[in-house]
Amino acid sequence: MGNWRRSSYSGEGDGNNCVEIATSSTQVAVRDSKAPTRATLTFPRAAFTRFLTTVEEPEGNPPPR
Repeated sequence: MGNWRRSSYSGEGDGNNCVEIATSSTQVAVRDSKAPTRATLTFPRAAFTRFLTTVEEPEGNPPPR
């Protein structure tokens, strides 16, 4: 897995209420920035990309499959 990097939204407030991600050519791992030694969630890269596309879409307009 690559280097962990923090969400670009973490600059708001104290910067501790966010997630960090690490990527490889096939996977994306996600962890809580407040507890980096605890469990991580790992997703296939394509599934994580689809998730991001879905949450960025305006409500009621799902992306095409």
